Amino acid sequence: MSDTASPRPADTTGAAKTARPLGLWSATALVVGSMIGSGIFVLPASLASYGGVSILGWAVTLTGALMLALTFSKLATRWPHSGGPFVFARKAFGETPGFLVAWSYWVSVWCANAAIAVAFAGALGALYPPMTATPIRAAACALGGLWLCASVNLMGVREAGRVHVLLTVLKFVPLLVFAGIAIWYVDRTQFVPFNRSELPLSGAVHATVALTLWALIGLEAATVPAGAIDNPERTVPRATVIGTLLAGIVTVLAVTSVLGIVPVDTLKHSAAPMADAAGILWGRWAAVAIALVAAVSCLGALNGWVLISAQVPLAAAREGLLPAAFARVNAHDTPRFAILASSVLATALVLSNYSRSLVSLFTFSILLSTAATLLPYFVGSAAWLKTGERKGRWVALLALIYSAYAMAGTGTEALLWGGVLLLAGFPIHLWMRYKK
Repeated sequence: MSDTASPRPADTTGAAKTARPLGLWSATALVVGSMIGSGIFVLPASLASYGGVSILGWAVTLTGALMLALTFSKLATRWPHSGGPFVFARKAFGETPGFLVAWSYWVSVWCANAAIAVAFAGALGALYPPMTATPIRAAACALGGLWLCASVNLMGVREAGRVHVLLTVLKFVPLLVFAGIAIWYVDRTQFVPFNRSELPLSGAVHATVALTLWALIGLEAATVPAGAIDNPERTVPRATVIGTLLAGIVTVLAVTSVLGIVPVDTLKHSAAPMADAAGILWGRWAAVAIALVAAVSCLGALNGWVLISAQVPLAAAREGLLPAAFARVNAHDTPRFAILASSVLATALVLSNYSRSLVSLFTFSILLSTAATLLPYFVGSAAWLKTGERKGRWVALLALIYSAYAMAGTGTEALLWGGVLLLAGFPIHLWMRYKK
């Protein structure tokens, strides 16, 4: 059946009152599942060079994430419309900032999809190495996971939500068990010296904040499809805070446990740090089990981010900021064109770099995604301050400061890529303004 343009007014929540398939459990699972993806499994290797100072980095990042979650919860209560950060920017600052945030956030999402798809291929390779023995095979596995999730989302938001809840449970429970048990086996000497890097303490903390940010991106996930969530004024804030706390605590415990179990020299070069830790504690069967959980985790995160990658341009198109094709939905109320466009762009990113190793391709995709995500976080925090509301302004100010701090920590190259991505979308904005 052909797609049709949505008849709904742009200023509504973006979904018919009779079609709000996501409840509190689905919305919370969207937050948890989006945050717990690939980062929790590969991050220990990146943090190994810093040692115990990474704990301070986690403290800063988790505090900043909670400040952002509380701020986005307030904004979702004030403006419970589909689109999340883009809506907040447009309501507070106007059309051009709204477009820039929508474009930046959409780019960050499909870049993240490419990164998570690559991590999914890596997890499959840990289970059966021949599957990723060559770059072409690795790219095929990554794209297979990406288009599997795209197909699920094309079936409808309700179906995508149900699959996401199932996949989130399948990965969250084993990770919670692992973190709860492994933390008692941590060897404190693994964190000596406290700062293993050559940077001063402040510089090392700043660097680890930039690294740990990737593991907690997704806290805003429930604000994006707000129009498809039942009672969004109440459900979205609760899902955002609960999901951020659950995912943040499990991530910090699991990563810290791995840092305290696997020898530093081994950890620095490990492609599967958590599986190595499980193998040290319980043997080969545990390593295989964790590798399987990693594959499920990546697939669950990918399913959630594919859903978000369609909802962002859908909301922006309904506001007249992107071409009308993104606003068309099919009989299942699914933005088919938006899903396909986002998945095609993620596919292009994977294929254009398939000759790289999985690790370098993953790093490249993370670089693009993180650079593009920080602008929506910064502007979203500023949006609450712009409203003039006294309640919660200190939380929003702390979220703003954290976003700026993390942005500086990503480095010149990441900020340069972020600027290039913004400029790439500006001609579309000028064209849409001209058409109006």
